Order: sequence, then structure tokens, then C-alpha cells
Amino acid sequence: MSSGPAGSDAHRWPVSTYRLQLHAGFGFAAAAQVVPYLARLGVSHLYLSPVLQAAPGSQHGYDVVDHDQVSADLGGEQGLVRLSEVAHEHGLGIMVDVVPNHMAIAAPEYLNRPLWQVLRDGRAAATAHWFDVDWDHNGGRFGLPLLGRSLTDTLVAGELTLGDHEGAPVICYYEHVFPVAPGTEGEDVAEVLSRQHYLLANWREKDDVLAYRRFFDIDTLVAVRVEDDDVFDASHRLLVDLHRRGVVDGFRIDHPDGLADPAGYLRRLRDATGGAWVVVEKILEGEESLPADWACAGSTGYDAVRAVQQALLPPTGEALETVWSDVVGSHTDLADVERRAKQEVVSGVLQPEVRRLTRVAVQAAADAGAQLRGGAAAEALGELLVQMDAYRAYVQPGEPVDAAAAERLGGAVERAHLARPDLTAELVLLERLLLDTATDGAAGRDLIVRFQQTCGPVMAKGVEDTTFYRWHEFVALDEVGGDPAVLDDPSVSALHAWAERQVDRHPMGMTTLSTHDTKRSEDVRARLLAAAGDPPAWRRAWEPVRATADRLGVDRPTAYLLLQTLVGTWPIEGERLAEYLVKAIREAKRRTTWIDPAQDYEDRVLELARAVADDPELRAGITGLLDASASAIRATTLGAKLLQLTLPGVADVYQGCETVELSLVDPDNRRPVDYVSLADRLGRLDAGAAPDGLGDEKLLVTSRALRLRARAARLFTGPDASYQPLHGTGPQLIGYVRGGGAIVLATRWPTRLAAAGGWGAATVRLPEGSWVDELTGQVVGGGVQPVGAILSALPVALLVGDR
Repeated sequence: MSSGPAGSDAHRWPVSTYRLQLHAGFGFAAAAQVVPYLARLGVSHLYLSPVLQAAPGSQHGYDVVDHDQVSADLGGEQGLVRLSEVAHEHGLGIMVDVVPNHMAIAAPEYLNRPLWQVLRDGRAAATAHWFDVDWDHNGGRFGLPLLGRSLTDTLVAGELTLGDHEGAPVICYYEHVFPVAPGTEGEDVAEVLSRQHYLLANWREKDDVLAYRRFFDIDTLVAVRVEDDDVFDASHRLLVDLHRRGVVDGFRIDHPDGLADPAGYLRRLRDATGGAWVVVEKILEGEESLPADWACAGSTGYDAVRAVQQALLPPTGEALETVWSDVVGSHTDLADVERRAKQEVVSGVLQPEVRRLTRVAVQAAADAGAQLRGGAAAEALGELLVQMDAYRAYVQPGEPVDAAAAERLGGAVERAHLARPDLTAELVLLERLLLDTATDGAAGRDLIVRFQQTCGPVMAKGVEDTTFYRWHEFVALDEVGGDPAVLDDPSVSALHAWAERQVDRHPMGMTTLSTHDTKRSEDVRARLLAAAGDPPAWRRAWEPVRATADRLGVDRPTAYLLLQTLVGTWPIEGERLAEYLVKAIREAKRRTTWIDPAQDYEDRVLELARAVADDPELRAGITGLLDASASAIRATTLGAKLLQLTLPGVADVYQGCETVELSLVDPDNRRPVDYVSLADRLGRLDAGAAPDGLGDEKLLVTSRALRLRARAARLFTGPDASYQPLHGTGPQLIGYVRGGGAIVLATRWPTRLAAAGGWGAATVRLPEGSWVDELTGQVVGGGVQPVGAILSALPVALLVGDR
């Protein structure tokens, strides 16, 4: 894809975005009321969560049921068009989140018309090819494990009844409604049910009954085969039309790794829209890059989060490791925790997908003239899935194997060999089959695609949703796309290297710090980064929490998570804290789970939380740490935001995060935002009032950086927006020049800086010329300048050449 807009479409490419989470309580009309404020803030585009019709009561929009309708709950197509008109009146565009990978199995089921046809007519339905269903399982029936008890007990209890929907017979189960196939009507519900193309079962039977690919392990989200041209056309017709009409300017693509052919999908979307701005929600591991053949502007920016975090990480990893050793009682290896978590996922929640993958592998081997035994095949595939270190390898049937993809898959095979030498023969055969893109066998082609579609769920559920809820050495690094192992590498060079790659490869990709999926908001993480710079105070805060946990019978890792959560969010309401802790310990799946909650254990954890939050003596360590870290928190909060807003790419602001927002994982990060108050605060700052606290200072930094981007986009986005690190700044200053016309300075390691007495005689060499700080109005000359003078008012600076 081209790196920037051209001609009359130039205004449709974003410079910055502002994410809005839409739902019935905050729809298009409410968003339109916020537009004047967002225009003054300086963003170029609204960035909307999914806008197509979702399941009843949806709070996020990812559970789409109708691709032909803009969500009535949000205000319908008329409401979206009106929002677009208001945005355009204020010079803003609109981009929307797109969900190509799955649809919702909603109640009542007729809301999803394509799926309704499948449930009624089975594999003969006109829409049967829409969904990725294993029709050879369950005797050709679509398994629906959603009953609260066994089918027999449900029938005995009279919970399944015959009814009518639009003149056709149906079977009802509370809010659920299921179709009756033509010619199978009757008066006995059990008999009628036995003749249907679907199989109802208890939800605990899903490992045996599920026969469709899901979004990760969510049973109510069924995968869509958008690789088929007619499915793509039908599911994207309205979105493409909204783009053609100028209502929508760009798209964010949710979970492209779940698609059979991500590159093919992105090419179709490019061709259908004439080259709209598109970014993809892609988790990049380590030095991984987006595939070169993806027709998109870049990722949604989790790689930027990782780079900024690593640059601001204090050099206290050894001290934190010592505390963690006390927490876990012995040395615990992160790689071992991750491996065990992924093994649990493969053998547990993803059993339906692994079972199907195994059967496909056995058939592919047979078609290739080889033999692969089912039991050994399942073990080898499971080990290979565990050893994959990325969401995909990007091997596509019918296309040459990319060297990087072969290397990644080969590395996983090698690690699997070491872990399971008894499976050597099976692993050798699987590697050959998974790289045989020239095969014309249906099973072989399916194996290549399906294996990669399963890698993502294993990574997401095993790492993000399990390991990161078990490994609490320093939770600020337990982030989507993050890497807790960088604790020992507080590197600003990694940030510079990332930025230089971004300019070269994806100058119009997105950068972010907070999203609807982040485990903790940017400001929670900034607090933790700052507080961790004071290990003695950190240990003093931990000791009474540890002692209380021991007394109450709460394991130390959970107690350590509680400590860091309180440091990051204090003061936090008890209900919010309790909801988060329950979610966290259930996701950890060690002593309690979502399926089988251990009430006694959960009660003890919540008792510990109340004790620490309510007891002034226990709380003193936390508040003392926060008080001692106040200036460091200020520097880290403002530094992180300024870096993100000025790095190469399109800068995104998550709703409410233009000021200090101490939110935890969803649904906590979807709480209502007080835009009236924010607008008033911005108005006061614009009128010349001094910032009142850190929240106002962050609002000042955000608005001034966004406005500079708006009036001088060439400095920050596109192929001419160069990035040049400022060298000779010393370890406690991050500095770089954007596009030759803007200089960014941010403070690192503020606790260590304060201990040394401040900047002292430290200097920085600026490019020649006269520079004005967008944040303070201070005029700074070129050449060698004292850092302390430049950063006398704020710990960050955004200098712009007066020319």
C-alpha cells in the first residue's frame, strides 16, 4: 500500500485519531455532541468501535449479527451519517473498527440471518459456506452447547418448548429461539428436536460437542469464512458503501490473524475501497514485522506501546527480581510459566480446535502417502502449537514459502523436538506437510491454514490471558504485545530502532498507549514505572501486604498483584477493585476459574484487598510510595504521552486518556468519560490558565502535540517525516528530531535524576536555529543548551523551529 494519500483524497487520511467506545448508552448522537471538543483537542479523525448491528445489549460491538445494518442501538445509519456530517463540519473524518473474523451466536438466534439458515437447513443451507463448521462431527449436526443442564434433564424440566416465529415453528429455550427444519414439525418437542440440523447440549459438554471454529475460546462467536468472495462481498457491502459515500474514511481490522488468508483479505479490501487507510490489530512479537504483502498502512500500535515502555523502564530490574523471588519462594522461569499456560490451553479450552486439526493432519498425511497416528498426531500438533512464538508463520497454500515464515515454523519444530524427542518422526512429517504449499490435496491445504488459525488463540489465551495473570514480577510489562522479559533491558535504543523502522516501513501506521484491550491504562503503567524507580520504598510497601496475605491465607503472587494494582490506581473504589481482582484470579486459573469459582479463596482475596485499602497502617506503605514518587510519576506520565504522540505514524488517543485516567482491563476501561468537564478544562488552558495538577498538564501536552500534528502533519506522518535521534543527551534524557522541524525531549529515570540533585550542568546539543516550546512558549536557541533551563517548567518539551 502507498505510504500516504494523494490528490483529492488527501484529507481522508488521518493524522491522529480519538477512540470512542460506542454502546446503547453512548451512541452516534452522543458522539456528535463530543465532536466540537475533539476538534479543539486537535485530532483529525474519530475512531469508532464497530458500528454494525451487534447482539442485544452489546457493550463493545464485536458480536456482530447483521452486516447489512448499522446498529439501531447506536442510532442506525441515519445517526451515523449525521455524526459524519457533524464531524466534517468541524474538519474531522471517521474511521471504524471492522470485525471480519466472526459473527455472534445471539439470542434470539434469528437475529443472525445467515446462521439461522444454517441451523434450519444444515449443511445444505445457502449460507452453510459462511461458517467454518466441522460437518463430519456430531453426525453432520451443528453443536450448540448452551443448555444449563443435560438435554434430557432440560426436556424433563419442560424448559424446551414449541413456539412460532413469523409464522414458522420454532423451539424456544428461555431467550433462545431455534428454527425447525421444513418437514420436521410435530407436537412432541423431543421428537422434533431429534430431527434438527443442530444438537443442543449442556455447556459443560462443549469439548465434545463444539464443531465450529470460534473467536479464541468464546462459544458465542462463530468464525466466518470471509476468504470466499461472496461472503466478503455480503459482509462488507455496507461498510464499502459507507466509504464510497464519504461517511467513513478508514478502517481498523480486528484480529486479521484469524483469517484464512489475511493478505488476500487486505487486498480485497484495498480494491473494494480504492485504497482506504487501513490498520490491522496485529500483535508483533519481538522483532517481528508485518508481512510485506499486507495491503495496509501498519498496525494499531501495540509495538509502539512496547517501545515506549522499554524506553521509560527504570534500571531497577535486579531489585524487582529480588522481591519477586521472595514472592514466589524460589526461582521461577517466565518461559516455563508461559509454556505450561499454553499447554493448558491446548489440552483444555481449545480442545475442539485441536481435535479438528488433528483429524485434518491425519488425512493430509494419508493423502501424501504417509502415516500419522491420531494420538501421536494430537500430541505433536499440541507441542508444536505450544512452541510457536508468534501468532502466525504466514504460510499460504499455492504461494512460495517466505524465508522468515519457514524459519519461524522451523524454530518451533526444533524446540518441539527438544521438548518431546519421542515425537521426532511425527514432527518431521508435520513440518513437511505445513510447508508443502504446492500440495493440491484439500486436507493438506486445510492443514496449513487451520494450523495457523489455531496459533493465534493459543498465544492469546496462553500468554495474554493466562501467563500475564500469573507472572507479576512487574505488571506494567504484562501488556498486550508486551514482553515482561525486558525488565533487565531498560533501553532507549530499542525505541529509536523501532521509530526508524516505522519511518521506513509504516509511516502511516498507528501509535497508541491505551486501547479497549490493554490490561492497564497508560497512566497506571506510568505510575508503576515511576514507583519502581524507588526499590526501598517499593519493598516497604510490599512487606505489610505480604504479612497480611500470609495471615489471611492468600498466596503471595496474588497479594503482589494487589499491591501493584493499588499503586497504579489508588485511590480506587472498592467495587472496581473487587471486580478486577476476581477477573484476574479467575483468568490465572490457578485456584479459581470462571467455570468453577472457588468462593472461599475469592473471599479471602477480597478480604485482603479490603484490609489493605481500609487500614491506614497497611495503606501507609502504598501512599508513602506514591508521595515519594510524585515527581517521577509526573515526568513518566507526561513523557510517555509526548513520545507516543510524536513518534512516526498516526497517533491515537483512547477515550479519556488525554488526561490522567487510572483504568484497569475491560470493562473498567469503558467507564463513561466526562466530556463536559474535559471541554471546560481545555477551555481554561486555552484561555491562558496555568495547569491545575497532572491531569491538566497531560491535557496540555496532548492538545498541543495534536494541534502541532494537525498544522504540520508533514513533520510526523508520511515518507518525508524523518526521525533523527538526538545523541549525546545522556541516559536520563530522550531526544529526537521529527521532520527536521520539531524536537522532542522527555525525562528518563526521574527518581535517579532527583537523587543526583537534578539536571545540574547537563546539556543537550540542538539543531541550529531558534526553537519555541509548544507547551510553555519558551524560546530556545540552537547548539549546546542547558537541559535544566529547557525543562524548568515541565519535564518534557516540544520545540518547533520558528521558521
